[in-house]
Amino acid sequence: MSRMQVMLLGFVLLGRSLEERARLKASSDMNELLSLISTQSRLVVTSSGSGSSADVVGSDAICIEVPTDDIRVGDSLLVLPGETIPVDGRVVAGRSVVDESMLTGESLPVFKEKGFSVSAGTINWDSPLRIEASSTGSNSTISKIVNMVEDAQGREAPIQRLADTIAGPFVYSVMTLSAATFGFWYYVGSHIFPDVLLNDIAGPEGDPLLLSLKLAVDVLVVSCPCALGLATPTAILVGTSLGARQGLLIRGGDVLERLASVDHVMLDKTGTLTEGKPAVSAVASLVHEELEILQIAAAVEKTASHPIAHAIITKAESLDLSIPVTRGQLAEPGSGTMAEVNGLLVAIGKLKWVQERFQQKADLSDLRSLEQSVMHKSLEDRQSSNHSTTVVYVGREGEGVIGAIAISDKLREDAESTIRRLQDKGIETELLSGDREEAVATVAKTVGIKDKFVNASLTPQQKSAAISVLQASGHCVAMVGDGINDAPSLALADVGIALRVEAQETAASNAASIILLGNRLSQVAEALDLARATMAKVHQNLSWAVAYNVVAIPIAAGVLLPNFDFAMTPSLSGGLMALSSIFVVSNSLLLQFHGSQRKRKENLTYKRAQTEL
Repeated sequence: MSRMQVMLLGFVLLGRSLEERARLKASSDMNELLSLISTQSRLVVTSSGSGSSADVVGSDAICIEVPTDDIRVGDSLLVLPGETIPVDGRVVAGRSVVDESMLTGESLPVFKEKGFSVSAGTINWDSPLRIEASSTGSNSTISKIVNMVEDAQGREAPIQRLADTIAGPFVYSVMTLSAATFGFWYYVGSHIFPDVLLNDIAGPEGDPLLLSLKLAVDVLVVSCPCALGLATPTAILVGTSLGARQGLLIRGGDVLERLASVDHVMLDKTGTLTEGKPAVSAVASLVHEELEILQIAAAVEKTASHPIAHAIITKAESLDLSIPVTRGQLAEPGSGTMAEVNGLLVAIGKLKWVQERFQQKADLSDLRSLEQSVMHKSLEDRQSSNHSTTVVYVGREGEGVIGAIAISDKLREDAESTIRRLQDKGIETELLSGDREEAVATVAKTVGIKDKFVNASLTPQQKSAAISVLQASGHCVAMVGDGINDAPSLALADVGIALRVEAQETAASNAASIILLGNRLSQVAEALDLARATMAKVHQNLSWAVAYNVVAIPIAAGVLLPNFDFAMTPSLSGGLMALSSIFVVSNSLLLQFHGSQRKRKENLTYKRAQTEL
């Protein structure tokens, strides 16, 4: 019994240690969110007290680097290309494109000019901007996200400790039953059933005191609070360790318990259902070869730094195209880029802007046909499941518009199958995204999410509100995301699931209770299967422990002694008690075989495919 007590105490202490460690880990390192804000800002100071709105920095203005904490509402700041915007504000001069993916989930950069608002933590891509600070410090958008994460983590649901809840009262109940057993057989039973004194348990002299003491001890020994105490922690420990081997970082047994009860899974779009990286999905041309269109477009975009340029260059390099040398590159933020390629000016960007660069104008019917062609090719490419499509046009001196390139965000290969697996399990899937409505709707239709469960153009606060509404209705909600803008929702959800991108620690992974180390969306379904299997083992263990005690304790108390002349000895009681604990631990260890059948099926399918080839 003492060994079992030590085991129980060890498991309980280990479980508590792991839970505390997981809690601290999940709630720490939120400073990454604040680290997006630059510690230094360029304060614009003019001698006349007001700068010209025509120029980013007027001739009478000077720039002074000051700590961002010293910036006040109304101050004028200069943000150069490639720099992080230090405060929330409004653009007062300049035109550029800004990467807001860390806040909105929108992978494509957003055009900004005078009158547009910008947020702290976003990145200016192309050209200098002068902004007027509208909120600073704790009032900025990024600071509010930090506060939401901390508040959500503080409202985490209490962990159910079944071992503490059941084993404690059980011990007192067994002690009471033992005392009652002694009292019954010593004062009543030995007189009502005098034949029981002939049993060996009463000794050679048929002593009622010895009979009563042994039966009372039998009740104490055969009862197994250890099995009740081990039922939950052993299954949880095996489940979490198995998850680690499968690439699932599960932060505590309480996470598995909540995940097994999930009936709604909320998913972000950019970077979760999609790869989060703009890519070329189609190329169309009016006269020339499509590869030539891509080749000269890559040449113009070679020195640009925005995501669309990167997508075009990556596509050209993947096709081993020789990229010509360019001269005199000129970029118009939010419109396009122009450069001299092989002695002729080439422009790539928005249709209107490209047409304005050249005297030669393409026919309206040709342009309409070009757009339909590139969009049709983009939609035909079902293998890459292109969505959030943006079309950029290519024009050349003397010819006008000569081609178009579709830039899209690719859907993860396992997105559709994962959604189907979740729905087959009876789980409702819902899409929450800060992206544009048409892009979100296209993705949802492709992966099989119903229209009523599609929500677009949401801020981080609105995502959290959507989760809170479901929780208030009694649903258990899991949130799947990968970006900083998902961190508040991941912390607020009953189970936050983050995809780990490029082996980097992010605010999303710190806020989440499960991290998918393999960066595969299919691991969401795998984690759910593991959680349900683990909790099934917990229920089996508890059922066994309760059933064992319900049967064993009455027998140990001598219920069979009058009619069947059978009574347990203390040694037999001790052996049964040990076997009960061994059964619970062994049943939990069977979890190690979870998923082995699925792996065998995958290997068999692979071998069949190889044979057919």
